[in-house]
Amino acid sequence: MQSALYPLKFLPLFKNVIWGGNKLKGYGFNYDPLPNCGELWALSSVEGRESVIANGFLAENTLNEAIEIYMGDLVGDKVFNRFGTEFPLLFKVIDAAKDLSIQVHPDDELAQHRGMPCGKTEMWYVMEADPGARLISGFRRDTTEEEYRAALAAGHLEDLLYSEAPEAGDVYFIPAGRVHALGKGLMVAEIQQTSDCTYRIYDYNRRDADGKLRQLHTEEAMEAIDFSGIQGHAHTHYHVHMNETATLADCPYFTTNIIPLDQPIRKNLEEVDSFVVYMCIDGIAAVKSMETIVPVHTGECVLVPAVADSVELFCEGPAKFLEVTIDTTGWNDEPMQEDWVAQFIGGLREEHEHHHHDCDCGCDHHDHDHCDCGHDHCH
Repeated sequence: MQSALYPLKFLPLFKNVIWGGNKLKGYGFNYDPLPNCGELWALSSVEGRESVIANGFLAENTLNEAIEIYMGDLVGDKVFNRFGTEFPLLFKVIDAAKDLSIQVHPDDELAQHRGMPCGKTEMWYVMEADPGARLISGFRRDTTEEEYRAALAAGHLEDLLYSEAPEAGDVYFIPAGRVHALGKGLMVAEIQQTSDCTYRIYDYNRRDADGKLRQLHTEEAMEAIDFSGIQGHAHTHYHVHMNETATLADCPYFTTNIIPLDQPIRKNLEEVDSFVVYMCIDGIAAVKSMETIVPVHTGECVLVPAVADSVELFCEGPAKFLEVTIDTTGWNDEPMQEDWVAQFIGGLREEHEHHHHDCDCGCDHHDHDHCDCGHDHCH
């Protein structure tokens, strides 16, 4: 007989990259002997980098193993029927001490055509932004492939791209196909489809540890890129009130809410046909469900099983959670549609979905031939 499920907490996975910083040490994470931690993987089902459960009798088992045992009870029946033992979302905290490469991700159709299970749509919640920090999200205006190739060849790609100076609390939805890059001085929480596939377009002529230019994926990226221009601002407009839930992003792959707290709240989950992940993005807090209390601090995630009827959120002083689930109400046996409208609070515009290509070893987004991870599957 199976033991009763409970909210799951996970051990962090740390990734050292050439652009990474050390801000995560200020949140209580110890990633010695790594010189930096550019990416903290807080919840992952990526092959070879599966999260390990940290609490309760399932401790030391991977998330994938828990899904294999509890199936729909853990992730929801519809989610399990579609994704099996692979958890469909990947949660990260990214600390950029230097500019990340300009990149793009493929959508589901292109990714599957190239032998990958899915593309990558993602979102960022800005946790910290140093003065002067910037990011890139999309093109300034509708751009042709010819204009793009000419600017890339001349080293002036950034002239075509839209950039903003974000502030802490800003939210950016990055559909597959959108050219984007995080700039130095930013730390973000990232929620994305379970894919570690990225096409690197431009890398500022940066060299790796061996002094070699990092590989670009110019031709692979061409079919993935959405050349349409950004309308208005790239960030999402939303309004939030203390101890209440506000939606940040709603797309076929995930629904993300934000909940700022300064007192305990209780939420009914009976109508939610999916897991719910609570990612702490500020402060010290706790998640209580199914008679189990799980303490968390900034950068940590708790997975509340789909069979949970309710959840209580507590905090020690002000805190913030991202609440992430999948809206399965419209799901049937048909595969997910390739074209969809991403919903924003305040709305940006209709977007056709596109995605990108990454390496599951954790190297800086597919340095295929010169990957320093030591894994022969980077190709």
